[in-house]
Amino acid sequence: MLQPKRQKYRKQFRGRMKGKATKGHYVAFGDYGLKALGRGWMSAQQLEAARRAIVHYTKRAGKIWLRVFPDKPVTAKGLGVGMGAGKGDIDRYVFVMRPGKIIFEISGVPEEVAREAFRRAGHKLPFPTKVVMRETS
Repeated sequence: MLQPKRQKYRKQFRGRMKGKATKGHYVAFGDYGLKALGRGWMSAQQLEAARRAIVHYTKRAGKIWLRVFPDKPVTAKGLGVGMGAGKGDIDRYVFVMRPGKIIFEISGVPEEVAREAFRRAGHKLPFPTKVVMRETS
């Protein structure tokens, strides 16, 4: 699974997810992109499952770009641990998703293949998504 090699601080606060994506909200590398329409925490496991769905459907044709990285640690206390006694250990890493963020990009495959691959990947994610094309101007 994806996780940071090292961090300045081991644990983080939960934070807020308000607003829309201000960075990474347009297709920059590929021809087609998978855009998030909702907000939430996307875990490294969900990201990997979506990536594998794309790779499986495209038969490893074309080039895939991963535009997000799970770098926020989420803590959880062990079973049977009472209230108090401090913050729990790191359980998993997540990416804070805001509406409008591009998650994946792909090029080198036909449009129908890209749309179906992204549709399958969208089923693995905890928020609605849509397929977008590169702006040509």
